[in-house]
Amino acid sequence: MALGFVCGAWGAYYNPKDQVRALEQLREKLPSLGAPEPTSGKRDRPRRARQLGKLMAEYLGSLLLAALVIGSGIAAQRLSPGDTGLQLTENAAATAAGLFAIILMFGPVSGAHFNPIVSFVDAAFGGLSWRHAFAYLPVQIVGCVSGAVLANLMFSAGAVSISTTHRATVAHGLSEVVATVGLILVIFSLARSGRGERAPAAVGAYIGAAYWFTSSTSFANPAITVGRMFSDTFAGIAPASAPVFIAAQVVGGELALLLVRALYPGVTPSQAAEVVVPHTAVSSRG
Repeated sequence: MALGFVCGAWGAYYNPKDQVRALEQLREKLPSLGAPEPTSGKRDRPRRARQLGKLMAEYLGSLLLAALVIGSGIAAQRLSPGDTGLQLTENAAATAAGLFAIILMFGPVSGAHFNPIVSFVDAAFGGLSWRHAFAYLPVQIVGCVSGAVLANLMFSAGAVSISTTHRATVAHGLSEVVATVGLILVIFSLARSGRGERAPAAVGAYIGAAYWFTSSTSFANPAITVGRMFSDTFAGIAPASAPVFIAAQVVGGELALLLVRALYPGVTPSQAAEVVVPHTAVSSRG
């Protein structure tokens, strides 16, 4: 009887159908032995492509921003000669509307910083790695210089004309501190409160208004400050005045960082990663 039981069990074990089923289950659980393991280079390609896309978006956005500011200034100067108030109105209106559109255009790719102060404050909150913030810096500057050259050429001027408009006064420096603080507060307050999708309109409106309530006409951006040196037109700034503006903008960025932490405590890296508008963020651990 025991022998019969053993033989029956042995026969069940060697049932061909059971063997086939067992092999299929084993094949599903084990990785394919013939498939090559993905290399780290292949895994990194999509991430590198995204990073290059972000750099391209920052370059193009900065280029268009500078072309917008300088080009509308040239147009205003030519269309309304002798009327500085009207020229400023035209320049401010074009900048506000155009900035709204440019942020919508490139925001989904890079967040639409176009401004080293925005990028470095974002890095301080963990929304952007410091490595990527430093990578954005030259791209934003070169983009703004390219935009200045493009604006000059579009209005049949020399490709490069160094500005002779001197703006280095205490009032201008104070204005740049105020303008930069306000810009950073607008951007990060919206990100902290989950209203990032409103940033394009809010940033455009703020910059348009700041053209009027600051004596410096609200540069609030070191990259655009450098770019505007290369156009001796309505929106230009003399190279001798640029260091004062940039220093004031850095001070404004530091003050804004402290104010954001005081007014909106607990800003998380995930919230900061949505600056200026929600987008596919670059890892803060990069």
